[in-house]
Amino acid sequence: MKLAAIGECMVEATLDRAGPFAGPARLGFGGDTLNTAVYARRCLPEGQARVAYVTALGDDVFSDSMCAAWRDEGLDTDLVYRLAGRRPGFYAIAADARGERRFYYWRGEAAARSLLEEGRDRALAARLQGFDTIYLSGITLAILGEDGRGRLLALLRDLRRHGTVVAFDGNHRPALWPGPAAARAAYEAIGRLTDIALPTFEDEVGLQGDGRAEAAADRWLGWGAREIVVKLGAEGCAVFTPEGRAEVPGQPVETVVDTTAAGDSFNGAYLAARLLGETPMQAAARGCALAAQVIQQPGAIVPTDRLAL
Repeated sequence: MKLAAIGECMVEATLDRAGPFAGPARLGFGGDTLNTAVYARRCLPEGQARVAYVTALGDDVFSDSMCAAWRDEGLDTDLVYRLAGRRPGFYAIAADARGERRFYYWRGEAAARSLLEEGRDRALAARLQGFDTIYLSGITLAILGEDGRGRLLALLRDLRRHGTVVAFDGNHRPALWPGPAAARAAYEAIGRLTDIALPTFEDEVGLQGDGRAEAAADRWLGWGAREIVVKLGAEGCAVFTPEGRAEVPGQPVETVVDTTAAGDSFNGAYLAARLLGETPMQAAARGCALAAQVIQQPGAIVPTDRLAL
């Protein structure tokens, strides 16, 4: 079983709740597609699956440490391009008393934005042949820019012709786009190459103005996706296929500590279950169960020994 996630991971600084200069910041790293890759790897049988992360980093100590940590998680880092003189992006997190977080980004010169330049798109087209599933997100689309998105779409078309499944989570971040029209056009373009769509209803409302999960699903079905899972937060999710709709309730959670990576962990568990041959309904139930565990603990990537996988 082979899964590759394409995207960006950045250096993360978690600030003291009293303020950015009230105490030491805790350094780590984070990225939506990276989180999904980690959780998918954990949910797949050891030794029976290859989960690769596809990105570009710099030649600095932060990039070195990221790659080492990913390898410790069992991720394949052979498709992480290291660009001379470049750096990863950086962001800071400030959390309030309820665990809700605000993010502040410095990502304009991030190496990941150049992932598909200088012939790397052609190299990846060859190196990703034979992968069962390629996963990416709206953030992946946004950071690559218009030219990079064109290269990405060509890459995905080529892979799909050879039988690779494309899975996509809209994960819309308005600040990364020049405007909603550009974002909508990009989502439609990727939608026509998507087999498994994993949108969050809140994102669909914000960008597309949907009033119901069915409206979001109908759009993705119309673009050609054969499997849509609309994530509904605490309510769980709704699974749509051309044959019909089914709902999967969320898992009860007594105390929400940190909502970061709720959707990312859901996606990881879902994609792992589908690779293992489980039905969309079974996979969605696994996604809800893992997300419920993750949001009860701090941080995007919860230590394995604190999870029931």
